[in-house]
Amino acid sequence: MDTTKTTAAAASGAAPAEQKQPKIATSRGLREFLAQQNLSIAFTSYQSGQFYMLGALPNGKLSIVHRTFPRAMGIFAASNRIFLGTHYQIWRFENVLEAGELANKAHDRAFVPRVAFNTGDVDIHEITVETGGRLVFVNTKYSCLATPSTSKAFTAIWKPDFISRIAPEDRCHLNGLAARDGKVRYVTATSRSDTISGWRNRKHEGGILIDITDGRIITEKLSMPHSPRYHDGKLYILNSGEGNICRVDEKSGAIEPLAFCPGFLRGMSIHKNYAVVGVSLPRDNTFSGLKLDDELKKRDSDPWCGVLVVDLAKGDILHWLRFDDVIRELFDVAVIPGVKCPMVLSNRSSEIDKLMTWDEKFD
Repeated sequence: MDTTKTTAAAASGAAPAEQKQPKIATSRGLREFLAQQNLSIAFTSYQSGQFYMLGALPNGKLSIVHRTFPRAMGIFAASNRIFLGTHYQIWRFENVLEAGELANKAHDRAFVPRVAFNTGDVDIHEITVETGGRLVFVNTKYSCLATPSTSKAFTAIWKPDFISRIAPEDRCHLNGLAARDGKVRYVTATSRSDTISGWRNRKHEGGILIDITDGRIITEKLSMPHSPRYHDGKLYILNSGEGNICRVDEKSGAIEPLAFCPGFLRGMSIHKNYAVVGVSLPRDNTFSGLKLDDELKKRDSDPWCGVLVVDLAKGDILHWLRFDDVIRELFDVAVIPGVKCPMVLSNRSSEIDKLMTWDEKFD
């Protein structure tokens, strides 16, 4: 990277040679939208084990950087720090650039994996960091919310009232979380099941949104819900089994569909009045037979895998990125405001052992 206080060049952002390059198409206005809104997008594909960063290059082109992290799942993204859930770890990435520095004359952030929490294979889903700095993740395999532990695989901090005990059985498929006023407040699950993989027979209905402050189920009229988000005083959710971005009335539980998206929805980040969401191709068995299938047929449409930018006021899909072959499923999406063009390094490539940055704080 062409920066000061750096002793060796890092990779430019191109994918490692051994990876098959996915075919990607984008809407004409996507790069301009990112530049105008002064933001970038991070997203994951656990099916292919890829962590992506999407930004606007200074030369007027779109930047797409991706790195391999097995079973890349939930993301929490801030301006200079990112957390990423993977197969059996949570990685903490730090930006190594100083203000005004650019990596490779293009990237205003260079995120380097610095710390890993080894949780074991607990099927980590969504992640957030509370205002006080506590890292909270959805421990789907054990049907609870958890934090990393210094001596154990994890510390369980909350479970639904209907889950009788903590066990590695993925009983209700707890999968999404949302913070409000800096603390985790809402979670989603596919069902209220309390038996091993009981949720698999409850995909069509019975999906729930819970307020964890009192355990109240706000609604149980969802189909495979994901990614609750609290934004500007309103509560949003992905009703994935039906293909809709929805707003939920917190008191009554009423569900208002805002936009239909052509694919299985997972991962949402809201910026101003725009929802950036991920859509996946429905997986056989797990995702088959849902109302989403009927909705696609009604619209004479095939499902997508990609990232969509949706106007929440009108329900219009304004911009998009689409994968056409190798990548079939995405999981999480995170907007990074104030960052134009980020890049990320892998923990397993030759980049990581050559990049040296340091502080000097002599007495």
